[in-house]
Amino acid sequence: MKWMLLLVLAARILAADWQPAPQNYALTFPKDHGSHPAQKIEWWYFTGNLQASDGHLFGYQLTFFRIGTDPQPANPSAWTVRDLHMAHFAVSDLSGGRYFHQQRLNRAGPGLCGADLEGLAVWNGPWRAEMKDANQISLQANDPACEINLTLAVTQPPVLHGDRGYSRKGVTAGNASIYYSLTRLGSSGTLRIGGQSFAVTGQSWMDHEFGSSFLEPGQMGWDWFSLQLDDGSDLMLFQIRQAVGSPAMSGTLVKTDGTVEVLTRDHLKLGHSETWKSPATGAQYPLKWTVSLPQHHLELKVSTLLSDQEMISPKAGPSYWEGAVVAEGVQNGQPIRGRGYLEMTGYSGAAMRSFFHLEE
Repeated sequence: MKWMLLLVLAARILAADWQPAPQNYALTFPKDHGSHPAQKIEWWYFTGNLQASDGHLFGYQLTFFRIGTDPQPANPSAWTVRDLHMAHFAVSDLSGGRYFHQQRLNRAGPGLCGADLEGLAVWNGPWRAEMKDANQISLQANDPACEINLTLAVTQPPVLHGDRGYSRKGVTAGNASIYYSLTRLGSSGTLRIGGQSFAVTGQSWMDHEFGSSFLEPGQMGWDWFSLQLDDGSDLMLFQIRQAVGSPAMSGTLVKTDGTVEVLTRDHLKLGHSETWKSPATGAQYPLKWTVSLPQHHLELKVSTLLSDQEMISPKAGPSYWEGAVVAEGVQNGQPIRGRGYLEMTGYSGAAMRSFFHLEE
């Protein structure tokens, strides 16, 4: 479950001007890897944990956002802003204790950025994610401080979250997204950080979501986990924190045999401790979590090797923490480990809803 973090840039347009996520939508691939311009908000999230041959550990994030500003612009010019396109790129040097991040913002214009309608091809300047065929995705992103060129192997079908891909975010009708993931993408390629290049391998995770209305009054922010466990199972879960009352929770468990189970708050328990205070924003992020699935006899402790993995957006939207994590615990009395990514928003500044510019 990933979220648009840059809607402060979009015009104040009623959500009714855009189509809500259709409740009975039948996802079809590869077409639905592409863009859905009838919805106001869309994003493609790639995160992963990588390792060099010498044992050096890295994490990375490459995210492409589309934010609708005018569903039917009157001006036919190629420079008319129908959508804003934002991209975030980060590399976490987990062994070296360094974190680098960069952002891009563009209008589509004459090919400056965009997303294909018929399949996965999304780009912002030289940053690009493209599905070469049904079995392979390529990623490229570069910055003076770091660069990735990765090939991701698609070996499993997309995992549909919620009700066949319809993921509710609140009790209000229409506050939902179409949401699916590619949860385990074998990854290989090169990563450059500073002046040093590494040949790397590992596992990546892709999220794709689109819709037009999400957060409700009183919802302050969220915590999202993607975990790839060493028994071959994968776990996605999130909680939406409320100003008053218990958080809304949901998740998906991909079992070792490939079957998928939707998780509700009755199946999940989350706890946290040991916060880290950002020197840049003053946010206090909880960096040690406990994840429990009692019905599956699974208990995990989730932590990170690098505290400072905060994506700072001083002008373009809210800052948030998105970083590589490790998981250790027991399942059915046996030790289990894994790696993944954690996203935390709404820990500083205004409530996240204020960045969505939705009219009451």
